[in-house]
Amino acid sequence: MVKKYIVRLSEEERGLLRDIVKKLKGTSQKVRRANILLKADVDGPNWSDAKIAEALSCRTRTIENVRRRLVTEGLDAVLNRKKRETPPRAKILDGKQEAEVIALRLGKPPAGFANWTLRLMADQIVKLEIADSISHETVRRTLKKTA
Repeated sequence: MVKKYIVRLSEEERGLLRDIVKKLKGTSQKVRRANILLKADVDGPNWSDAKIAEALSCRTRTIENVRRRLVTEGLDAVLNRKKRETPPRAKILDGKQEAEVIALRLGKPPAGFANWTLRLMADQIVKLEIADSISHETVRRTLKKTA
């Protein structure tokens, strides 16, 4: 099978990858990818994908993905994980709402209470329509983050 993405490393890149492998610098994923690139280099060992996969205990698809990413995105993108663009869950409170929660906490508690509790604050936030619904844990995290 003809390889679509050919790995050609410069001496500088090869030295960087050898350094990562030799010193085990970075995550295990980074070291494995560095090993893959070193073995797949056409000016170096030029191993087949199957041989690399067997030697490094991974799938051939992983080798193909690393190859493709090197050619399309560059060495830095291959070695380092891509930062997630959006968080896994949307934030419940925005900056203005967080400010209102903090202001509520600094104010006096309702009549009949000596102090604010997290559950009391969560109920009050919903009553004041700062947020549609909120848990006491979200209130705790918000106050801890800003305290």
